[in-house]
Amino acid sequence: MSDLNVHPTAIIDKGAVIGEDTNIWHFCHICPGAVIGKNCSLGQNVLIADNAVLGNGVKVQNNVAVYGGVTIEDDVFLGPSCVLTNVTNPRSQVSRKTLYEKTLIRRGATVGANATVVSGITLGRYCFIGAGAVVTKNVPDYGLVLGNPARLSGYMSRHGHRLHFDESSKSTCPESNYCYERVGEIVRCLDLDEEATLPTELAFGSKTYGSFKMS
Repeated sequence: MSDLNVHPTAIIDKGAVIGEDTNIWHFCHICPGAVIGKNCSLGQNVLIADNAVLGNGVKVQNNVAVYGGVTIEDDVFLGPSCVLTNVTNPRSQVSRKTLYEKTLIRRGATVGANATVVSGITLGRYCFIGAGAVVTKNVPDYGLVLGNPARLSGYMSRHGHRLHFDESSKSTCPESNYCYERVGEIVRCLDLDEEATLPTELAFGSKTYGSFKMS
């Protein structure tokens, strides 16, 4: 535990597995059987339940519970007070602890503040779930979904900018200048593999989102 930054109010149960350089802040609870990767950040009042899995570089903001059956890949962002579930038809009188439905959040996805993700679905790589959205269906890679129920409203680049595809089905991110291609509902980056990490010079923002909209 010497390579972790754990606030004194946090509770880490025996049997939890936590990678190095992870920060765990006020009033968090990490249950036995939870698996957390390297370089993660858990904000205030976060619960990571037994059999929940977080990859490397995951950022979990305040007041989020990650329940058993939820798997989160590398570099995912979970916004404040977003909700993840693991049973479609919960009843207090009926125990379904052995029937948790699998929810998968793929690499680089963003789940906005107060969004709800129902159980048993997959959020694709680098998808973007808008604040307050209620997600009831799978979301494609780079997909932007908004509303209740959430609907596909476009696509976002790896840097979090809307992609506007031209007649050749290509779009360029204004921040990274990476080119993206759309075929049907499938979007891929032509300049960087989806599993590759960002180069150092593109891993630190220097301009606000609004400044890109005005340019």
